[in-house]
Amino acid sequence: MRPRPPVKGRGVFSGTGLIVTCLAATLAALVFPLWSYTDQPEAAPDALSAHTLQTSHGPLSALDQDFLTKVRLAGLWELPAGRQAQAKGTTPAVRTAGRHLVEGHRFLDERVRDVAARLGLPLPDEPSEQQRQWLDRLDGAQGEDYDREFATILRLAHGKVFPVVAQVRASTRNSLVRELADDANTTVLDHIKVLEATGYVDFDAVARDLAGGSAPPAADPGTVVPPPSSPSPDYTLPPPAYSPPPD
Repeated sequence: MRPRPPVKGRGVFSGTGLIVTCLAATLAALVFPLWSYTDQPEAAPDALSAHTLQTSHGPLSALDQDFLTKVRLAGLWELPAGRQAQAKGTTPAVRTAGRHLVEGHRFLDERVRDVAARLGLPLPDEPSEQQRQWLDRLDGAQGEDYDREFATILRLAHGKVFPVVAQVRASTRNSLVRELADDANTTVLDHIKVLEATGYVDFDAVARDLAGGSAPPAADPGTVVPPPSSPSPDYTLPPPAYSPPPD
């Protein structure tokens, strides 16, 4: 029997069809993930920019906004605490620390309210619940117990905010916040130093709290606290600390 002659073009058609099929499959594989992604809900924005506000002085991040709020809250309770220490402190060093708190937070409060107004950011008008509790605790303390409570609680509060100031100064893209962070850094460090100079800071309590423990314990009458290490009652602020930056 004579073999059937091949159908002209069948082999070419089969090879072309195979190539077209492979290309279609490849295209589908590429398109499907893109279609699947665009069909899903939009991904959440990056946490750093989730609440960023655009201002004429640069982006105002969520961290920047929290920093401004913390500076304002600090003034709302540390100003009265400083005034109280000037009246109730039993040593010149404690009264000096109180004066520094008043001068420093009066300056910072004016600065933060000005910055917030220029950036259109609302600020609180009352201290937080914890800050009110600290003020109540100081109200109830007397004599040397007051000195211990004042120095330790205020040193604890400044120790909490100090790393926040550094983080904001390092990361902010807003020029006004950057300048405020410079002022806050100088002020907070000064307050830490004068509080420690009282000789009444309980560093163990501060370390426990900063490591995640509870608030400083009430003063233990049996605890021997070293006397202040002869701080000068005339200890003065560094000249730039409370001077508004030049325009």
